Amino acid sequence: MYCLFPIGTENPHVTALAESIKAEIRERGVLSFARFMERALYAPGQGYYERGRGAVGRAGDFYTSVSTGPLFGELLAFQFAAWLAELPAAGGKRALVEAGAHDGRLAADILGWLRRARPDLLAGLEYILVEPSDSRREWQGETLKDFAGLVRWVDSPAALQADPVTGIFFSNELLDAFPVRRYGWDAAGKQWFEWGVTVSAGELAWTKLPGAPRVRPAAELEAVLPDGYVVEDTPAAEAWWQSAAGALRQGKLLAIDYGLTAPEVYSPARVQGTLRSYSKHRSGTDLLADPGGQDLTAQVHFSAVQAAGEAAGLVTEAFTTQPRFLTRIMAATQGDVGFGAWDAARARQFQTLTHPEHLGRAFRVLVQKRGKV
Repeated sequence: MYCLFPIGTENPHVTALAESIKAEIRERGVLSFARFMERALYAPGQGYYERGRGAVGRAGDFYTSVSTGPLFGELLAFQFAAWLAELPAAGGKRALVEAGAHDGRLAADILGWLRRARPDLLAGLEYILVEPSDSRREWQGETLKDFAGLVRWVDSPAALQADPVTGIFFSNELLDAFPVRRYGWDAAGKQWFEWGVTVSAGELAWTKLPGAPRVRPAAELEAVLPDGYVVEDTPAAEAWWQSAAGALRQGKLLAIDYGLTAPEVYSPARVQGTLRSYSKHRSGTDLLADPGGQDLTAQVHFSAVQAAGEAAGLVTEAFTTQPRFLTRIMAATQGDVGFGAWDAARARQFQTLTHPEHLGRAFRVLVQKRGKV
């Protein structure tokens, strides 16, 4: 794990956030886990994603496709260029919209390839970063200083809805970081309940919340679920996806992330759900420990996200795995002089991105579209 403070000392930001969460519970009562997760990840200056840029890579807590090298961004750029070429230039501009850009490395890889290989396309392109965090905007601006004239920022997809874009709206490993609600199954009472967070003996602890959860799988499935079975619900990710759909006049909305379909989400074998913490490249299940000091993530419920997009008027074009998606792009690059040679470095990166023992095992790609593309 990238350590912002010397090993053996207490991180004052993390300690302060834990105390702040406890104070909120004492003032407002039991929190939903979604509210706890929101604060643990995004509290200004204290949340996990707000405190530093070192979470990704060998020295951090986890790897992403971007951290393997520039090939991931170059392959996306090649595919995006082909898609963009099929779209009309609304008002003289097409757009690439990226959400969840972290430190801007993926944007730099995409823009760098377009500058080298598709300069004419780049000249008529606007790159928009959807980023609500001031600190992350600062990191992104630093990384993208060579592309300053091409990039602008907005706080949310809603900021684009008054003048929707024509182009590609995409995210990589964003939806898994949206706060989720956590539900449990009471087999004796044959009912669902929601897990919340309280304070007990001075420490953060789990407790049950009143009220009926939104989740409701088929009755025949409930009959075989073990007592205490846990599942997550993703209303925040679904709402965000619908908002992103509303920002798209014509083009494609794409998400790359690890996730499950509805039958997989409600597998009786997945007793404790999919929520995990990550620190030093190790996953854990102590989700309330060290708020702000560890990543919290859940598998994306792709069936729900897909349905949300279709309810917003999008048409699903593809739902596939990352290896299949990238392999098709790789095949299309063969013979394209602008893409460049497949040397040993690119071959190693491609293997990491697609091999089932590396990043190819869990990642999936959802592509939806609006209009003729």
